[in-house]
Amino acid sequence: EQLEWFLGNPYWMFLGAMICTILWQSSSLTTTAIIGLVASGSLPLPAAIAAILGANVGTTGTIWIAGMLVSDGFPQGITKQVALVHTGVNTVMAISLLPFVQYISKIVSKF
Repeated sequence: EQLEWFLGNPYWMFLGAMICTILWQSSSLTTTAIIGLVASGSLPLPAAIAAILGANVGTTGTIWIAGMLVSDGFPQGITKQVALVHTGVNTVMAISLLPFVQYISKIVSKF
């Protein structure tokens, strides 16, 4: 009951999953948690889809951390370019699909 405002808003679910994935550096862990919550009935499908999109963007944090480690600071050169492309593609894809999570959940729920 107390989290309905969060679960009912795909944008908050997107942001929450993105932050969790960045913090624990594992989109697989985030996705597994989301699947468990959906299977138990605790998380509605539209919120889960938004969270999966957030996890996909959050996983790009790993390449930035790796880039910092190999560049002794902020990523430089090809490392920076790869990180930008990875982050950019995932972000554009997620932002493009996020407004349609209700429609996507209706299609997915038919299977």
